[in-house]
Amino acid sequence: MTDSQLAKLDRLREILRQTGGCAIAYSGGVDSSFLLTVAREVLGDRCLAVIATSSTYPRRECDAAIDWVRRKGIPHVVIESEELDIPGFRDNPPLRCYYCKRELFTKVRDAALARGIEHIADGTNADDLCDHRPGLRAAQELGALRPLEEAGLTKADIRSLASEVYHLPMAHKPASACLASRFPYGSTITAAKLRQVEEMEDFLARLGFRVFRARHHGTILRLEIGLAEMEFFLSAEFREACVRFAKGLGFTYVTLDLEGYRTGSMNETLAPSESAIPTGDGSQACEEGSYPALSPLTREPSP
Repeated sequence: MTDSQLAKLDRLREILRQTGGCAIAYSGGVDSSFLLTVAREVLGDRCLAVIATSSTYPRRECDAAIDWVRRKGIPHVVIESEELDIPGFRDNPPLRCYYCKRELFTKVRDAALARGIEHIADGTNADDLCDHRPGLRAAQELGALRPLEEAGLTKADIRSLASEVYHLPMAHKPASACLASRFPYGSTITAAKLRQVEEMEDFLARLGFRVFRARHHGTILRLEIGLAEMEFFLSAEFREACVRFAKGLGFTYVTLDLEGYRTGSMNETLAPSESAIPTGDGSQACEEGSYPALSPLTREPSP
């Protein structure tokens, strides 16, 4: 932990203090857990965790998130945000996350306002602007603050502070993402396919793997495993167990991606024009670099 990281933490505390009350979209990952912990420290009961259940949110992750806020005594509310009901979501367009996050943050905002809390925030950090993330635009349009990013906190900063200052059990938890990210763009998403992915990933977790994704390509399952665990996976015992389980779920072929796990691998197929976000006036805005920091009280772009 460095002096720079501690200075960023102080900045984060001040950003949250200025809100006077904030609802955090809470997923149970390290970013939102760290943000929620600091918000609770600064705001007390004016901090609210909003946990959204859906068929794209792994049940094990949702249960763990609910259990953690209950044990910590953090005010919270569980809402339902069923993405499969959103028109067009099932078709899995490149802007899928935009429509999903508009639905989510609309409901987070409503839950916050019902409890007299004006501000909402998510766990976007300073590293998150480097990938195709249409959901950031939706969050911005609905006034969601990005306190971690505004404070200049990177993923490494957050993990360090979460571990050394707050001793959070999820400080070194691998990154997670909604189950819809396991499907190639243009591939129809169904509840049955989501269950296949979730059951496969639950199985890998039970075997002891920490870093993995089960990518759904119709009858083909493409497994991404963290490089540090690749040799472990290739041992006959685990490889054969994975193949049997995957075929039992209905996959015909089971493949291992030799590049290993990497975040957002489905975005590797996108052309730049497919990263454009509708602006509402018939034009489009480029996803990359289009997110000015928002000041916590005015919600206007900071100078």
